[in-house]
Amino acid sequence: MSNELEKLIAEKAIREVVIQYATGIDMRDWDLYRSCFTDTVAIDFSSWSGGEAQTMPGDTWANNVRMGLSGFTSTQHISTNHVITIDGNDAECVSYMQAKHFFPNDQGDNSYTLGGYYTNSLIKTELGWKICKCQLTVTWAEGNKQIFELAQQNFQNTNS
Repeated sequence: MSNELEKLIAEKAIREVVIQYATGIDMRDWDLYRSCFTDTVAIDFSSWSGGEAQTMPGDTWANNVRMGLSGFTSTQHISTNHVITIDGNDAECVSYMQAKHFFPNDQGDNSYTLGGYYTNSLIKTELGWKICKCQLTVTWAEGNKQIFELAQQNFQNTNS
């Protein structure tokens, strides 16, 4: 197999992992979402939530996202413009994102949308390409950020 063909196959696999990240969240398929990550993952969402980057077990990260987003009525994460750089068994994928979160409420807008990009570092494992580092860079947002608190309360109320 030619190097160019191997590169195209790897790029396709990497793109699929990044898209599965979004699909797992929006379809509430938490096993699919978890399958995107290595056993330990570095997460940097500081542009969204403040704080510092953290390294944690992939199971912990996936569960945190499940608890944070399952209370929404719906979400839609769009991932596009994937720029992939491969160096052996390491890769980086920078992709644009828009994430719309919807939760009907009587305290303001029913939605909150983020825009920006992800910088995902991936490694090739026996099970395929996996995200080992995920950095979110938010460049804009609009709507009612308070719905995150309302959706988390909804999740806690329905799971207690």
